[in-house]
Amino acid sequence: MSNNRITIFGEVLFDHFPDGSCVLGGAPFNVAWHLHAFGQEPFFISRVGQDRLGDSIRSAMQSWGMDLSGLQLDRAYPTGTVQVSIEQGEPSYAIVPEQAYDFIAADELATAQSGGLLYHGTLALRHADSRRTLETLKARHKGTLFMDVNLRAPWWNKAEVLKRVGDADWVKLNQHELQALHSTTGDMSADMRAFRAEYGLTGLVVTCGEQGAMAVDASGEVVAVAPVDALAVVDTVGAGDAFAAVLLLGINQGWPLSLTMERAQAFASALVVQRGATVQDPRFYRSFVNLWALEAVK
Repeated sequence: MSNNRITIFGEVLFDHFPDGSCVLGGAPFNVAWHLHAFGQEPFFISRVGQDRLGDSIRSAMQSWGMDLSGLQLDRAYPTGTVQVSIEQGEPSYAIVPEQAYDFIAADELATAQSGGLLYHGTLALRHADSRRTLETLKARHKGTLFMDVNLRAPWWNKAEVLKRVGDADWVKLNQHELQALHSTTGDMSADMRAFRAEYGLTGLVVTCGEQGAMAVDASGEVVAVAPVDALAVVDTVGAGDAFAAVLLLGINQGWPLSLTMERAQAFASALVVQRGATVQDPRFYRSFVNLWALEAVK
């Protein structure tokens, strides 16, 4: 079993909902938040503005016990914000440009270990500054690279995304993102095997909303999981991030792929009956910590 520290790179922001509520989020931040609750002590690298929202993020991380040494402070650009709307039961995002997380600086990187897992998404790579910083991190990194695809129009370019897929060991995306990046035949298992093989991935995971998720490993074995029936869904914002967090946990702990997928689906199903992408009550995580025999939440 491996239990190296996991490095998480990317955006942290606030999701603003139609009812006026404001919830802390951003896919990489959500993943780091969950992993910390699972006792993994992730090293989170991002950037916030010198403003009220940035102060709120620092305060939330400190209260949760997270390491702030990778969180940079920007005096020119504001903390990230996103306007969330719900369309046909699925979240839609209006993402504000020129945010602090676009300018994560390589020369301000705190020392991070070069082994273990390095996770990154795609949204923070929309700007050249953060792209260069990720390349610096990847050049130093000697372990496993996990890429979490989040295609948010107009902030992505197919060639750029596929270039980074080619650098990754593991990739997670949803069924619509797979269709956007690769030719599909309607046979999900065959399409996944073809995509994994083309880019030489150790593993590929495709989430399919209420129908669950599928994974394929280097041997071509396909694992499928589905949520329990009749979930009282509050919102699905952050469900994919919850799934990704447990994928990283399973890879780091050396769990079999089938067990990792089952646990990822169970945790994502628990999250969608909560409001928002993160939960600030440690008791929410405690049943999973106990059931999975993890170390106690810090």
